[in-house]
Amino acid sequence: MVAPSLTLVRRLRAAPERVFAAWTMAETLATWFGPHHTRVEEAEVDARPGGSFRVVLREDNGGRHEVAGRYLDITPDQGLVFTWAWQNAPERESRVTVRLRAIPEGTELTLTHDRFADEATATRHTRGWTESLERLAARFATEGMA
Repeated sequence: MVAPSLTLVRRLRAAPERVFAAWTMAETLATWFGPHHTRVEEAEVDARPGGSFRVVLREDNGGRHEVAGRYLDITPDQGLVFTWAWQNAPERESRVTVRLRAIPEGTELTLTHDRFADEATATRHTRGWTESLERLAARFATEGMA
């Protein structure tokens, strides 16, 4: 049986190196990461193969969610692969692959999140990633390509 997965493709108005930095610098990640009804309360990023990340999200209603993982592969300005596990279910580890490709208007980002435990989890993450990528696109739309 193949585990459920999701793939999202977005075009961003920023050069690949800026998009890569948005994923690998904690202070930048904190400005866009998470669904619309959340904000990043804490972000730690050690962006190197074998390094780790940890993000604490706070919902508008006060709920707290913590996700963490390890970087499996990092190719500057081209992409990264990392594990993904929520603090309340560390045994349900999945994997996220982010690929960046330069295009005339900026960057094409392809996000694949796979190895989900079940379809319901994949569906919830589709919403979360869709909203996160909307926030990332909005951040670059106001800043432009520079």
